[in-house]
Amino acid sequence: MRIAEPNEGEEEEKMRKLAALCTLLLAAATAGAQPWPAKPIRLIVNFPPGGAADQIARLVAPPVGEALGQPVVVENRPGANGNIGAEAVAKSPPDGYTLLMSSGGAFSVNPHLYTKLPFDPLKDLEPIAAAARISVFLVVKPDLPAKSVDELVALARASPGKLTYGSPGSGSSPHIATAMFARAAGVQVTHIPYKGAAPALTDLLGGQLDFMFDPGIGLGQVRAGKLRLLAVGSPKRSPLFPDVPTVAETGMVGFDADSWFGFYAPAGLPAEIAARLNRELNRALQTPAVRDRILAIGGEPVALTAAEFAEVQRKDRERFGVVIRAAGIRLD
Repeated sequence: MRIAEPNEGEEEEKMRKLAALCTLLLAAATAGAQPWPAKPIRLIVNFPPGGAADQIARLVAPPVGEALGQPVVVENRPGANGNIGAEAVAKSPPDGYTLLMSSGGAFSVNPHLYTKLPFDPLKDLEPIAAAARISVFLVVKPDLPAKSVDELVALARASPGKLTYGSPGSGSSPHIATAMFARAAGVQVTHIPYKGAAPALTDLLGGQLDFMFDPGIGLGQVRAGKLRLLAVGSPKRSPLFPDVPTVAETGMVGFDADSWFGFYAPAGLPAEIAARLNRELNRALQTPAVRDRILAIGGEPVALTAAEFAEVQRKDRERFGVVIRAAGIRLD
């Protein structure tokens, strides 16, 4: 019969304590590594409330939050043509808890407008899912004596620089659309930039502006007779107004001012989180309530993979770059 040495029992006790400690540490680590998402998700919109980006974000947030089991909280961070909100997301941890809802301007337009940015939108942010292809609608105040694109062009030619138009801000998609329009028509008009589409629309309704390319938020006012719709800035007619011509049909061949809105995350987001977000966002966009509302503001909900959305952005960046360079638009 073997008799344990006195220190052998002590060693066994130490081993038992060490094993218990390892078990506790493993349990703590497992508890700390909770499945994503374990807390609310912040969805930053880089434009003010009321615009198309804000409306789409607030439409998809509830169904996506329900699917993920955590609320998706919309936060507006407007300014600098979308750069302020985009920068906030670009400099956030890539953990899936901070996302961006933006027009395509921050990625297809801003890189051509700014030589110095505190972040690189093409490297510091990654596309997650498209939201919609958004059309712009050429609308004028009711008392403007122009009932067609030709008549609007004639007014502008008769008084160079006298007609005023609004936009959500310098370098915004509606601003670029009007620059395209003015260049194609050979006219001079005066730009009044606003901090968002909603305040520009308010001044158009109030008569402080003559016209604007509306990203869809004023279509209810068109139906109510408070604005006059002259044309659609898309390559094809809008199903909402099948009798209204496109700008291209009025003689400006190839005119296409559509832009893509979508969702982005800080670069480096884990692939499994990106895939889950893409899946849930695409699913939300196809629900009748969300789809019908986006269609009502002149948009077309589109479900794309992240790679497909990135390719769309690349093509838009090339297309708008040609216009911006030709018009000589710079913001710094």
